[in-house]
Amino acid sequence: MMRRQRSAKIVATLGPASASPERLRALFDAGVDVFRCNFSHGTHDDHRKLFAAIRSIEHDNKRPIGILADLQGPKLRLGNFADGHAALAAGAAFRLDLSENLGDAHRAPLPHPEVFRVLQPGNELLIDDGKVRLKVVDCGPDFAETECLVGGTLSNHKGVNVPHCVLPISAVTDKDRADLAFALENGADWIALSFVQRPEDVAEGRKLVGDAAGLMVKLEKPSAIRRLQEIIDLADALMVARGDLGVEMPPEDVPTVQKQVIHACRLAGKPVIVATQMLESMIHAPTPTRAEASDVATAVYEGADAVMLSAETAVGDYPIEAVTMMDRIARRVQEDPLYFVSIQTAMEHEHTDPDAISAAACQVAATVGAAAIVSYTTSGATALRAARERPGVPILVMSSSVSTARRLALLWGAHCIHHADVKNFADMVQKAVRAAQHEDIARAGQRIVITAGVPFGTPGATNILRIAWVDR
Repeated sequence: MMRRQRSAKIVATLGPASASPERLRALFDAGVDVFRCNFSHGTHDDHRKLFAAIRSIEHDNKRPIGILADLQGPKLRLGNFADGHAALAAGAAFRLDLSENLGDAHRAPLPHPEVFRVLQPGNELLIDDGKVRLKVVDCGPDFAETECLVGGTLSNHKGVNVPHCVLPISAVTDKDRADLAFALENGADWIALSFVQRPEDVAEGRKLVGDAAGLMVKLEKPSAIRRLQEIIDLADALMVARGDLGVEMPPEDVPTVQKQVIHACRLAGKPVIVATQMLESMIHAPTPTRAEASDVATAVYEGADAVMLSAETAVGDYPIEAVTMMDRIARRVQEDPLYFVSIQTAMEHEHTDPDAISAAACQVAATVGAAAIVSYTTSGATALRAARERPGVPILVMSSSVSTARRLALLWGAHCIHHADVKNFADMVQKAVRAAQHEDIARAGQRIVITAGVPFGTPGATNILRIAWVDR
């Protein structure tokens, strides 16, 4: 496999449309850098087969591939209805309660006592992604009397959103704990926490994950946006999950939040994914709408590390075409002379030696016309600092840790390889030059800029900058 001709990465969600080994290989060839396994669906045996197939592709192509295990989180759902569904008209009174009696057009079970504990008159409840909207008129510890603001059909187990309340529940359910243990045991590189409401949820996830994988926070709740900086500080990466986020806040606010999150993650040096409904029409059509193409391009222009496909590759009719299209859009954006001008804004840096070296490496690469920046890294910190600058040349990431190389497959501009540890300074330069040639990143007669830390293998100790010629 030649290197990708783009800096922004592609994440693809797996499902029935993409689960076969042949389809997985085709998706990788089309441009997927990280595969997302959605633990809201499928069995552990299903996911085990996916993990094994991905690692087989990785072995054959000698290219680290990231696996993102997305935990379901505390999804709130209605109970069952007597007829399986019930029609609710605007203006109608409707009761939600803890009773196990089957629902009808006048009431329904909501088996989540934590919801009733925080509800107040005037709060809104959104059913089925906001298709039905209820306003609380009266409530108690086990019931809520509501007025229907927007009518529609309710049915068994439809999702419930409570946009203006912070619920007293953990972001990690018992199911999530079992899924997390499985994912870590089988080598997941990223663990995504769903429906995070506050920094304490992230801290809980960190205790469970430790250093076994990167911790990603999905931003789906307005309460998380209100404490964004605290959450960024605790997480390893973030995802702007615009589906649920767009349910709980006005649609016109989502683009602004997306831009703010990307900027904040850039400042912090944390990878950020933009997700949900990016090429939605390609679930059933071979080409996207022009608005969808513009949406993907906007995320790339804003400097997102990765853009993600969900149903398009999980259950869609055209999963390969969707990845190919996303790749084409990202490459086309990168060909625009204004692209790097727009994302290479002045960044504030921490006053540390590693930050100074990383910033200088990008400046030196631009000044001498280097073909690439080569980052030796054990923990990934050196590569993260380099990518934070959004240099105009590829970042060749060389790591003796295969888990680090896989995790950094998500990182903007990073072309990752797993290699043996270097012995000394001369060995470092020689290996960097050879790798740059082998990976088709630099040709004979070009220069590369190398960053590393001495003593070699010391996490976070970026303290060397070297310019090297690629031998003819």
